[in-house]
Amino acid sequence: MSVSTRQVKNKRDGNGALTGKAGVVYDVNVKYQQQGKWKTHVKKGFATKKEAVQYEAEMRTKLASPSYSPIDMSKGKQTVKEYMETWVEQHGKANLRPSTFDGYKSYIRNHIVPHIGYVQLRALTPAMLDEMFQKMFDEGLSQSSVRYTQRILSVALEAARKYRYIDHNPARDILTKFGKQGKTPDPYTISQMQQLFGLLTGTEWEMIVMLAGMYGMRMSEILGLRWRNVDLDKGCFSVVEQLPFKLPAGTTEVSEMAPVKGKGTDGSGERMLPITEVARAYFKRQLELQERQRTLARNGGGVYYENDLVNAKPNGSPNRRDSVSANFAQLIRRLGLPHLRFHDLRHSAATNMHQLTGDFYTVGMILGHSLKGTGLQLGISTNLDAVTAQYVDVRLERKKFVLDTYHNALFPKEDIKITHEKR
Repeated sequence: MSVSTRQVKNKRDGNGALTGKAGVVYDVNVKYQQQGKWKTHVKKGFATKKEAVQYEAEMRTKLASPSYSPIDMSKGKQTVKEYMETWVEQHGKANLRPSTFDGYKSYIRNHIVPHIGYVQLRALTPAMLDEMFQKMFDEGLSQSSVRYTQRILSVALEAARKYRYIDHNPARDILTKFGKQGKTPDPYTISQMQQLFGLLTGTEWEMIVMLAGMYGMRMSEILGLRWRNVDLDKGCFSVVEQLPFKLPAGTTEVSEMAPVKGKGTDGSGERMLPITEVARAYFKRQLELQERQRTLARNGGGVYYENDLVNAKPNGSPNRRDSVSANFAQLIRRLGLPHLRFHDLRHSAATNMHQLTGDFYTVGMILGHSLKGTGLQLGISTNLDAVTAQYVDVRLERKKFVLDTYHNALFPKEDIKITHEKR
């Protein structure tokens, strides 16, 4: 038998708190041959002899198999902090959107490292994670924040298991139960959207909300839309770029935009959209507004920043995502309307277009969704992969039909006529 005992003392974490209990622990040392050479597999710290003996028997069976890849012990000795920081840089830059990447790094820095950063990767247990999650709840963190932390750990530790840094993923064996997430606000109905547009007419919000609530554009796409990509003569505009993520505070000029999210093989991502009769009035009013702002700024000796942005501050500088999101939440409360986040305008547009036309594929192409993403957002469970083969392209005419149907439902032609006459 290759099980030995060892006396351990209490250790202290980075905050000086005692971790674990003093006493006897059991270590396993299994010798095995690989490619004609003798090697040793070591696993330390079992609480009982029974656990150690069971682990030894399992490892002897595994190590006897030529196809088995043993754990990389040197990698397993690195701390959780060292592993997580390396993993997020390598994994994040290649696989995550900038906003998600930034969120991962923030959660690792603010929640994971302070609690378990000092623990060796190979020594991390489900019990340690359960204890960490409970402490996070005790600190007043929300259910969604703790659950997001667990999700990051689960993904990262699964990568460590596949790399053979650890033998199993402790995040998969936790006992912590997470309740249901906060209810996502219901999308606005046609009548609620009409009420919203009516209250915003003539305000700084009407163009931004129009592109989100009538076209389902993402906030970064709206804030990064430039006039060079709008053709009022041909009646269309292109969504081919978006405002860079996390624009520094005080930025007045933007020389380069970021690419749009996920240009898919089925035509999602970059897209051309028709300007309907209803939307044209918004574009024309925005042009006139910005020309007045430009003239007033220059006549008054001020500066107007020529960023070519369709949606900008009165001096032409770009809006910030976080400011728009926070101000929109306050706007909805002030107007006395049902709770709605800015991104839910996109969901409202998708839902209303689909309910009016039943054309989920065209709706997806208007939103820049993959086909699968459209189905998930609209709750459609049909075999979307099979449907993909039936479509090669969604032409501008089809998009215009769907958008016209939705926009005319929001603004019946009589209402449009009356509005134009008043102006």
